[in-house]
Amino acid sequence: MTTKIIRKACLFLSLTLSVSFLQLYAQKSSTAKITVDVGTPGHTISPTLFGIFFEDINLSADGGLYAELIRNRSFEDADTLQYWKFIGAEKKSTANIIKANVHSSPPVPPLNPYNRKSLLIDFDGSFKLENNGYWGIHVVSGERYLFKLAACAVGGLKTPLQVKIVSADGNVLASGEINSITSEWKYYPLVLTASAGDSNARLEISGSGNGKLFLDMVSLIPEKTWKNSGLRIDLAESINALKPTFLRFPGGCWVEGEDLAHMNNWKKTIGNIDTRTPLWNIWGYNATHSLGYHEYLQLSEDLGAEPLFCINAGISHREVVPMDQMGQWIQDALDAIEYANGPVTSVWGSIRAKNGHPEPFNLKYLEIGNENGMAPYAERWELFVKAIHDKYPDIVLIANEWAGGHPKNPKPQIVDEHYYSNPDWFIWNSNKYDSYDRNGSKIFVGEYAVTSGTGNGNLRGAIGEAAWMTGMERNSDIVVMAAYAPLFCHAKHKAWPVNLINFDNNRWFGIPSYYVQHMFATNQGTVNLPVNIDYAPNVEMPRSSGCIGLGTWLNSAEFKDLEVTAPNGKVLFKPDFNKIDETWKHTPSSEWSATNGVLKQSAISPNSTIYMGDTLWTDYTIKVKARKIEGENGFQIYFHNKNRGERTRWDLGGFTNSVNMLEVGLITESMPYNVEPGRWYEVKIELRGTSVKAYLDGKLIQEVSADESLKVKGLCSSASRDDKTGDIILKIVNVTGKNVKTEIDLKGTDLLTGNGEAIVLTSASPFDENTLDEPTKVSPKSENFKFSGKKLTRLFPGNSLTVLRLTTKK
Repeated sequence: MTTKIIRKACLFLSLTLSVSFLQLYAQKSSTAKITVDVGTPGHTISPTLFGIFFEDINLSADGGLYAELIRNRSFEDADTLQYWKFIGAEKKSTANIIKANVHSSPPVPPLNPYNRKSLLIDFDGSFKLENNGYWGIHVVSGERYLFKLAACAVGGLKTPLQVKIVSADGNVLASGEINSITSEWKYYPLVLTASAGDSNARLEISGSGNGKLFLDMVSLIPEKTWKNSGLRIDLAESINALKPTFLRFPGGCWVEGEDLAHMNNWKKTIGNIDTRTPLWNIWGYNATHSLGYHEYLQLSEDLGAEPLFCINAGISHREVVPMDQMGQWIQDALDAIEYANGPVTSVWGSIRAKNGHPEPFNLKYLEIGNENGMAPYAERWELFVKAIHDKYPDIVLIANEWAGGHPKNPKPQIVDEHYYSNPDWFIWNSNKYDSYDRNGSKIFVGEYAVTSGTGNGNLRGAIGEAAWMTGMERNSDIVVMAAYAPLFCHAKHKAWPVNLINFDNNRWFGIPSYYVQHMFATNQGTVNLPVNIDYAPNVEMPRSSGCIGLGTWLNSAEFKDLEVTAPNGKVLFKPDFNKIDETWKHTPSSEWSATNGVLKQSAISPNSTIYMGDTLWTDYTIKVKARKIEGENGFQIYFHNKNRGERTRWDLGGFTNSVNMLEVGLITESMPYNVEPGRWYEVKIELRGTSVKAYLDGKLIQEVSADESLKVKGLCSSASRDDKTGDIILKIVNVTGKNVKTEIDLKGTDLLTGNGEAIVLTSASPFDENTLDEPTKVSPKSENFKFSGKKLTRLFPGNSLTVLRLTTKK
């Protein structure tokens, strides 16, 4: 049977095995041999190989990298006082969100044309307004905080406003006073110095008297930010430590938007931060655009990374701009390039200079769309390429890979592929690019990560990614760029299951994958060296088992008449769907209800899944009726789930309702398909050994049979030489649970000094994770060692990544 791998970032690639490394976890030693041909160097390693990808997901920007401490500072998030608390004495004072209305009495002009809402406090007596930021404001003793607000008062305000930073237990940590508020909008700044520290403080604004007071743009930001850029220092330093060679921004699905009205439009994200119109983010919150196009370009420059801008291609999750209306979208791309690169005498170059950067940013890479495909994308790709290369022939344009294909005309310089799966998929596919067509487009692995079978991001997931990264490094003549995704996640707002850097309001930690990224990026050579592995133990495919699940992605659906039976016909599970059983587990973003024999998922959100049944089930048959109600996709039926985030499933109407994907182990079988809303489908999935058969309305339409003899070597490796230092660099990933004793033979060199450094990432258990309280539980350890001659022997721990740097007489 012919199979092909499908890529999708806003969907999880659900390719799962039952934690195969457990079969190899006995701590016995094997012997292997790694041969590095130092004397026959290969291709030059791409200088942009390992970079980072920033998308405003999981409160990555507001409440994260951007250092603003006040949430909903411009009162635009809702028509109610969201994230604020108002207290009026004896309930005589009120506070309401109002929209600007110059025809009201008295007239209420906006602070600026782009932020129409403000807060009206109609007070009689004393009042107090509180904001605790993003789950508490973190202040440090002795540090200065820059406060400002915009205000106007009907007839003026003679009594002062008191501004305080107050600790969780009520102590005033800093205070200031604003006097003489006029009847016209004006900014009032203060500098507040904290007398003590607290991680759960709040801002208080209070006053008294009688009158009407309008407030807008209430801001509190640390005086000290990373490189004076307005970025939170520790989070900026966490990505700077990765030494990224490029920064892809601003998305991701945020580029597309659920609809075109909610896509990221770069022209609305530049200029005075206070005049940027907030926009509802596809990931479930209002985005202030405080990190806009200019700030991303500046961040790239500050990181020493190439900016890689991803622009909307006239396609959202739900809409496509007609071809005869694409002119503005093409012009936006041309203007973005001019803003980044144009002289100060150009229209957009002059705006860049006005915004504080007269010198060009030297944008070289532009990606057209995010995860777009098929005929609509191919047509628009051709438009963009012609228009951009006619004016800017040196700009490198990147195309999307989607559903196994990408535009062919014009041939893309680089194609962006996305991969999300389980550890074993990445291990088994670590040699994917070894036989890749060298005459095709270059590859940008723009998003990849282990997202299932890894908990919240454990060592095993990191090992899977490390194995995959050795393959990208070995083949960096083809794979010229790669980035983990997503980058950031606020611990209190997790919209994606596994994220590289997690934080609260004053702490952060990197999951083990963070250290894999760091080890590869900071130990990258300049020239690839051929490497061969012999006698390494094989990792064998296990027998799969697990419970079942039902799910949706960005749509609602209903299910009924579910039955799970054993091969002998015995009924294993048959819920009546009159109520939700407390033993069933569902994802946080989902809204499940059961009544009158129908199970319904109502939330229009990603990854809305419910799991039920026995994790020990092996061979069984699932029968269920399902129908799509509304939204983007169809529905998913999960099987062989062990409650560790596995995503083995039949996804009907996936990829914006365009394909069916049967995802089993390391194989994905796909076929074009569209699920009709409102129609009940009869679904049957039959599991026997490594065979999976999928039936729709009584017809067998997809089938997968995994090869039980499929094996992969237990060691993955890449090797390089650093021409700057002369060091020989080896990266060795032991994907088994065993310690593997290995002889390393360095052929073709007489320049070794016998001095080496070993950097090792491992832990007591492959399930170990880092947390805010134990941020470095799984982190690399280094040691110096000596050896003689051209051979050395090392014991590589089970589930480990080791970087060896061997010095030479340069």
